[in-house]
Amino acid sequence: MLIPRPQGRVWDWHRLVGSGGMPSSHTALIVALTTAVAVEHGTSSSLFAMCLVISLIVMYDATGVRLHAGRQATVLNIIIAEMPADHPVQDSERLRDGLGHTPIQVAVGALLGIVVGLLVQSLYRLGGAGREVGGVLGG
Repeated sequence: MLIPRPQGRVWDWHRLVGSGGMPSSHTALIVALTTAVAVEHGTSSSLFAMCLVISLIVMYDATGVRLHAGRQATVLNIIIAEMPADHPVQDSERLRDGLGHTPIQVAVGALLGIVVGLLVQSLYRLGGAGREVGGVLGG
């Protein structure tokens, strides 16, 4: 998640590095990499194909496996809360339930990734062009 959401008056800083939330930071990262590779090496390169496959796996995992694992954790937390206080399972911590992403969160992460990938790639090219000119002129 890009910005920690306030809970009451206290900022939840764990949301910066935690999973779940809007947008999907994992998706944004891998799509930014895939976009930069597409710009640098073209969409017909084998490197782009590998990045694309990894991107699809990350997005599938976020909306499928982890989302459903989070929903199961929510149900299990409810069941555990309804158990008697002396039950051994009451001594354990709550299961993390904010694991996955909705398709909208993944789509926004993908769009953010494309923008960041294009921006970083354009900055990289500007920096690279400046170094080449400086290298030729300087020495």
